[in-house]
Amino acid sequence: DEDLGLLEPALREIARAFLHREIEIARSDEDCHTAIENRLIEKTGDAGKRIHLGRSRNDQVMTMLRLYGREYLLEIRHSLLDLIGSLEAFARHNEKVPMPGRTHMQIAMPSTVGLWAAGYAEDLMDSYQLLLTAFELFDRSPLGTAAGYGAPLHIDREYSAAQMGFPHIQNNILSVQNSRGKLEAAIASAIDQVLMCTSKMAQDLILFSLPEFGYFSLPDELCTGSSIMPQKKNPDGLELLRSRAASVGGWSAQIAGMLRSLPSGYNRDFQDSKEPFLRVLHTALPAIRIARLTIEKLSVNEDALRAAHRPEIFATDEAIRLVAGGMSFRDAYRQVGENLDKLEGYDVDDVLESRSSSGYPANLNLALLVTRIRDFREHLETDTRRHSDAISGLLDGITSLIPGL
Repeated sequence: DEDLGLLEPALREIARAFLHREIEIARSDEDCHTAIENRLIEKTGDAGKRIHLGRSRNDQVMTMLRLYGREYLLEIRHSLLDLIGSLEAFARHNEKVPMPGRTHMQIAMPSTVGLWAAGYAEDLMDSYQLLLTAFELFDRSPLGTAAGYGAPLHIDREYSAAQMGFPHIQNNILSVQNSRGKLEAAIASAIDQVLMCTSKMAQDLILFSLPEFGYFSLPDELCTGSSIMPQKKNPDGLELLRSRAASVGGWSAQIAGMLRSLPSGYNRDFQDSKEPFLRVLHTALPAIRIARLTIEKLSVNEDALRAAHRPEIFATDEAIRLVAGGMSFRDAYRQVGENLDKLEGYDVDDVLESRSSSGYPANLNLALLVTRIRDFREHLETDTRRHSDAISGLLDGITSLIPGL
């Protein structure tokens, strides 16, 4: 009790000083954990020397990374659901606007802007579910496992987990050490899936906003001009979405690659897994927000989209019409293919209205997407509240000293 009376106010003072940027981590400290301990000893003497009992910098580093990562991932989850919601709203608003469907970049079949946008929304929702699974594995307390083999005294790991807002401990103490870097790799891989989708969407929009297509007009605030060519409107925001996605994919592979051949227990290789993990987090959040801004500011040029439905886009509809009249599909396929110049009489709106199977242009089932967004938002609110309550408790008496924190 006597030591606690010295240590707790000293820890709060160190936290306050750090938030005021009055403390720097010196190279001789090696890391923040040693720096805190050294300052505790300066302030409390022998009481500060007790603080490392039952701990290792291994579980301290893992705990710190999970608290930091959790806060970033809650922001990423929030921004990703916002992006999905914006795509759903865009799909609903443009549900009936015709848009040529393409395969191999060639004209394929009639489609809609609604199908295009909802397709990306559902793809991102699946990626969100992957990220949520990785988050739940990550959001467990490793504290009390020391260097992977525990400490020779009883530690109430569940108590410290609850204090930091973790819903569970990560149970097996060696598994905690062996999963070091692996859980970060799972997070990075899930985020890679998210940005793989936004990169694909960016490529579509770069292509379909070209003057030769003119399907969409990009927001001015996400484009730049040329230093020499006055007419240019370069899609820089979307191009950077592509490049950032490639970077995240590289960092994800980097983390996984350095773990593959390691034996169990701690290895110094783990040190190099932190930087790419942090880069993934720091890159993903603005990228997702830029993708949302793009969708919310995007203009749809319906006249250009309708004009792009040349007669040959109805070739499959004509083949099916002949089949309905009794012809075999293979004969119908051949006959239509040999007479593409004779295709006529199709109205794109009528054709699209007949596409009414589940998930088709005339039946997007957007209510399913809305339900998933709502359910995931409720889950996110619970996770965010738990995190915020824990951090507020840990910083009680400190944040009030920092106006605006």
